[in-house]
Amino acid sequence: MSDQTDIPTLPVTFRPKRTRAVLITAGAAIFVVLTVVSLLIPTLSSGERLSFIFTGALLWGVLMLLSRPKVVADESGVTVVNIATSRHLAWAEIVQVNLRPGDPWVFLNLSDGTSLPAMGIQPGIAKQRAISDARALRALADARTPQG
Repeated sequence: MSDQTDIPTLPVTFRPKRTRAVLITAGAAIFVVLTVVSLLIPTLSSGERLSFIFTGALLWGVLMLLSRPKVVADESGVTVVNIATSRHLAWAEIVQVNLRPGDPWVFLNLSDGTSLPAMGIQPGIAKQRAISDARALRALADARTPQG
């Protein structure tokens, strides 16, 4: 129900950029702080220093994993990359794109009756951006899904 000017050109990637920047920056800061602290405390053994550094690297890795979600739309369909999974969908598989008030991210209703969370479009820090991205993805799906 949107006009053609609302449809972005393909390929397009939807990703929570601000959230991603915050997570990556926080991870780097935690790693640096823990590494510096481990080097500044003179009473630590080398094993204890390594455990500080390893903990910082582990926390940074977890935050990098949390910053992974994205939704990539191209001519062949949509690739949904969530925290630990990735799935490619043909345009015909997407029945509906939903972002209701209070939803943590977009949900894609699929032709097999299931719903797939698309964590790459989430209203956390940038609510208006998420709404705009959800509308753009909905317009793309409507334009590329055969009506029947």
